[in-house]
Amino acid sequence: MLENPKRYTITAALPYTNGPIHIGHLAGVYVPSDIYSRYLRLQGKDVAFICGSDEHGVAISMKAKKEGITPQQVIDKYDGIIRKSFIDFGISFDNYSRTSSKIHHDTASEFFRKLYDNGDFIEEVTEQLYDAKADQFLADRFVTGTCPKCENPEAYGDQCERCGSTLNATDLINPKSTITGETPILKSTKHWFLPLDRYDDFLKEWILVGHAKDWKTNVLGQVKSWLDDGLKPRAVTRDLDWGIDVPVEGAEGKKLYVWFDAPIGYISSTKEWAAREGKNWEDYWKKDDTKLVHFIGKDNIVFHCIIFPAMLKAEGSFILPDNVPANEFLNLEGNKLSTSKNWAVWLHEYLIDFPEKQDVLRYALTANAPETKDNDFTWKDFQARNNNELAAIFGNFINRVVVLTNKYYNGIVPSPNEFSEVDEQTLAELKAYPAVISSSIERYRFREAQGELMNVARLGNKYLADEEPWKMVKTNPERVQTQMYVALQIAAALQVLAEPFLPFTSGKLSKILKLNSLSWNSVTETSELIPAGHQIGEAEILFAQIEDAEIQKQIDKLEATKKANVMENQVTEPQKPTSTFEDFAKLDLRVGTILEAEKMPKANKLLVLKVDTGIDVRTIVSGIAEHFSPEEVIGKRVTVLVNLAPRALRGVESQGMILMTNDKEGKLVFVNPDADDVENGALIS
Repeated sequence: MLENPKRYTITAALPYTNGPIHIGHLAGVYVPSDIYSRYLRLQGKDVAFICGSDEHGVAISMKAKKEGITPQQVIDKYDGIIRKSFIDFGISFDNYSRTSSKIHHDTASEFFRKLYDNGDFIEEVTEQLYDAKADQFLADRFVTGTCPKCENPEAYGDQCERCGSTLNATDLINPKSTITGETPILKSTKHWFLPLDRYDDFLKEWILVGHAKDWKTNVLGQVKSWLDDGLKPRAVTRDLDWGIDVPVEGAEGKKLYVWFDAPIGYISSTKEWAAREGKNWEDYWKKDDTKLVHFIGKDNIVFHCIIFPAMLKAEGSFILPDNVPANEFLNLEGNKLSTSKNWAVWLHEYLIDFPEKQDVLRYALTANAPETKDNDFTWKDFQARNNNELAAIFGNFINRVVVLTNKYYNGIVPSPNEFSEVDEQTLAELKAYPAVISSSIERYRFREAQGELMNVARLGNKYLADEEPWKMVKTNPERVQTQMYVALQIAAALQVLAEPFLPFTSGKLSKILKLNSLSWNSVTETSELIPAGHQIGEAEILFAQIEDAEIQKQIDKLEATKKANVMENQVTEPQKPTSTFEDFAKLDLRVGTILEAEKMPKANKLLVLKVDTGIDVRTIVSGIAEHFSPEEVIGKRVTVLVNLAPRALRGVESQGMILMTNDKEGKLVFVNPDADDVENGALIS
């Protein structure tokens, strides 16, 4: 771990421009990286917080085919949505670029060319999957099949989303083309490979030894698993029609593999920022006194901890990441987030549904951050975090302090009198919090850090509750001046310490308290954060209560999505062979009523029914016991096939069949007559 770096380069995973941003992206990457960057800036550090749209993935081509538009139209559409969402949500990138830009194409091409000229690639003709019907090679995401590791039947050609394994398309069992549904064939094609096995010893020493104590265990575990399996050469080119041309002779029709060009996007985005700001981009990528940190989700660990470092090592002039604090996955209401199934909370929709509540989502996502294991977001928890924590603890303290200051002193900070032991202890505890929060942030424990921030608000609430200035103001106004002075110091500290976590709230608090020049270290080093005689503004509600109706609306939206997914995935049985009218006429279907019902002994699925068919009362054995109790079916009107040949089931002769079907959730449903005046025995024709 680099001590006392001169500057920081912080990268956040480049989002694919094939869809908007959802809460899984925010919790995994963008909120923690923003907290870290804002914290460093408050300390006066030199920070380059870098991101941009990843616009060359196969997912882009797939989206374009699905929507019947060009890849350029896809990336322009979603880059606009993503970029605006980040701005509106307060993600404080220093630069947000695009991998479709000229500066990126040039940077990625130059990077490839240097490695090519150095002889770092293996040029090899291999057999790749080819869709003969579509007349094209199949890039990773255009192939699905069974994962050889966990037997997931819906694994992609580059990765299994169930077990997280990184794959090659040729590893899949029973592969299918997503373009035509055909089984692909193998066809020879030439590609360039990065021989990762050459970097095996370097990676083991650098990560497993050098970063054994400061990298997260989930990251170290995945890296070790890869290294233990043995690294193999990996193709850095693809047969595609969308992406960056491979800049060498004999590579016509081939593009750089997206996972070769995408991380170089961090470098090209930094170049773009440095040119605009009059800085030297190389300082942020090539100086040993620069700390490079990659914020990613766990599905990108292999690319940022093995492939990209191997690329940087091969190039020779770049620094390596000091840390890659990857998060696990965030689930939604107990189910895995899914873009394709629309099982997500989309950021741009959230900002419309919950205006001025950016910080509530930031807070809820950080409180449930999947830092060491997968975690779950629920709307009820979101509501509770706002109402019971932000409003009841943070907002309540600020409101009481500001209201009382305006009531007692017309908004002017009072001069303190002699401090009591409680006052001095409270102020000493306050001064200790920046170091406590810093320690958590610098170890990438943002959930823990935010918890300590809330403890500052709890400190303020406890101080006011214990001191009760509203009771003492008439009997000892001199003491109340000191109490309110101390409480206002806590409020001012919250304005600073909240900024990385709750930037919009911090901004509001800055206006209320009329403070704008405090730094992180001011809380510890300054004798008074808000001086006596300072004029503050009027109170305003920082966190309004979120009502049940607002939450129910979001839950209903998800339920509608769930139902739509069931309908979309519902498999309708194909039509049976054509029958004649004479065949149908042989069936004798009658209306009947179930008179008695009991479970068949030693048979979990069978009920023995007595049914009035209008012709007679007969016994029918039906396999419905797993769906209905005997009590539920007595008196039920049913449709009965009465001329079915009798059949003995466990010694009981069944004389007919009751007609059933399944609802969309797979539960059995009676096919029954609804009209009340239809009598038993009525013939159905």
